Amino acid sequence: MRIKWAKRIEELPPYLFAEIDRKKNELVEKGVDVIDLGVGDPDIPTPDHIVESLRKACGDPENHRYPSYVGMLSFREAAAEWYAERFGVSLDPARQVVTLIGSKEGIAHAPLAFVDPGDIALVPDPGYPVYPVSTTFAGGVPYAMPLLKENGFFPDLDAIPGSVAKKAAMMFLNYPNNPTTVLANEGFFKEVVDFARKNDILVCHDAAYTEIAFYGKNPLSFLEIPGAMDVGVEFHSLSKTFSMTGWRLAFAAGNERAVAGLGKIKTNIDSGVFQAVQVAGITALKNSSVGLEDRKEVYRERLEIFCRGLEEAGIEYTRPEATFYVWFEVPEGMTSSEFSARMLSEAGVVVTPGNGFGDFGEGYARVSVTFDTARIEQAAERIADFKP
Repeated sequence: MRIKWAKRIEELPPYLFAEIDRKKNELVEKGVDVIDLGVGDPDIPTPDHIVESLRKACGDPENHRYPSYVGMLSFREAAAEWYAERFGVSLDPARQVVTLIGSKEGIAHAPLAFVDPGDIALVPDPGYPVYPVSTTFAGGVPYAMPLLKENGFFPDLDAIPGSVAKKAAMMFLNYPNNPTTVLANEGFFKEVVDFARKNDILVCHDAAYTEIAFYGKNPLSFLEIPGAMDVGVEFHSLSKTFSMTGWRLAFAAGNERAVAGLGKIKTNIDSGVFQAVQVAGITALKNSSVGLEDRKEVYRERLEIFCRGLEEAGIEYTRPEATFYVWFEVPEGMTSSEFSARMLSEAGVVVTPGNGFGDFGEGYARVSVTFDTARIEQAAERIADFKP
């Protein structure tokens, strides 16, 4: 018997990083020394005080039962307190915060809550592949907003046709941006609020990287902007800030009806986050500054090491002021995929082709520096020696 796949997955291309892993593993099996700069997965361990909090919480039988679908109120209170302290934004933890099994889960479920079949979702391109894929899964139509170098890697909202804006139910945004590393400014966010209000569009802002910024930069929350609470919801992850990617803990905050919509999806799909993990998350949020500057300094040093390698190779790049990525232009005469393939086969370095983030990522590549500093130095040397 041949198992039939639904069209929604039959037509789905392989997940970007899964395909890169497959190619990398083929070389590793052949004995090649591969330096993998593909996935942004922090190598710095989760801080000890957070781990110890989990250990204690695991021993409490109260945490062994089903958790709340929308998250422990105490965790949502901690998230609201962190928002008030970090951004000066006031949230009702009972109605304006929902706990997520990682921000990817919340982002992927958002179109199920807000997009009807045939509705448009505006998605940044290049951008996180989950934005368009989740839209398609919900029966919606992703419409690419190009992030071009000449526009500072911001979408041109004026270029979106009125007929498209009229059919759009939601917009995904992500600043500090993955993959381009650009930070948003207040003026841009104000334009977004006006555009969303004018066209009745829900803004879903993926703010996973607000705490990983350098050189005195202090990234904004979308919810800081006047009127944003009326049109938006923001996704925050503990993964990048606290080196907790494997813990799968995040939250969405903002517009009460939007948060309720996400909560309604979750009550029908999952059973919430293990309470012991939420207890550890409370510890993380209440001690958010502990060790953060040290972790950021490690990333900053690695970014600068890699960028020096690009400079030696004569490769143009966007100076990363946030995130732990470098977004750079591939050598002239090569596509993103060709460059990525040659870097892997000839230099043993995994770089992510920019077109994996969308059509407008063509001509670029991305690396992550969430790996041992010595290996970043080796990768920079290999990049500098690469001959197109």
